[in-house]
Amino acid sequence: MLRDKNLIPLSHQHQHSLALCVRIDRASPIKDAELAVWQAEIAQHFQNEIGIHFAAEEAALFPAARQFADLGSLVEELLTDHAWLRERFELAVAQSMSATDLAEMAQRLSAHIRKEERDLFENLQRLLGEEQLSELGRRLDIALAETNSSCIVQSDATRLRTVKS
Repeated sequence: MLRDKNLIPLSHQHQHSLALCVRIDRASPIKDAELAVWQAEIAQHFQNEIGIHFAAEEAALFPAARQFADLGSLVEELLTDHAWLRERFELAVAQSMSATDLAEMAQRLSAHIRKEERDLFENLQRLLGEEQLSELGRRLDIALAETNSSCIVQSDATRLRTVKS
C-alpha cells in the first residue's frame, strides 16, 4: 500500500534511522577504537531527530491508533520499544555502549521501524478516514516542527562500508 501523505514525514525519518542501522550492521563488529565516534553520531541523531520523532508518535500517532481495539497491543509493544531504545540512546550519550550494545540497538531499532511501517501505518491508513488522516498529519507536522533537518556528517569510522563477499 502506498504511504499516505500525512505519514510520509515519519516514513522519511524512518529511512534516516534505517540507514544508520545498515551502517552499524555493516561495520559490525565495531572496533573499540571506533565506539566513541559511533556513539557520538547516535547521540546526535537521537537529539536532532529520533527523540522528537518518538515524542510525536506518542503524542499524535499512538492516541489515534488506540481508538481501535485491534491496535492496542501493537501500540503497547511500540511504547516498550521506545523505552528500551531511549535507554540505549542515553548509553550512547554517556559513551557507555559496547560493540554488542550498538549492534543490538541497531537490530531493535530496525525491527521497530518495520513494525511501525508494516503494521501500524498500514492499519491506520485502512482504518482512518481521509479527514482523520489529515488531522493526524496536521498534529504530526506541529509535533515534528522542532526536528533538526541538518545532515549528520559521518566520520571515516561511521561511513557506509561495502558488504564483504
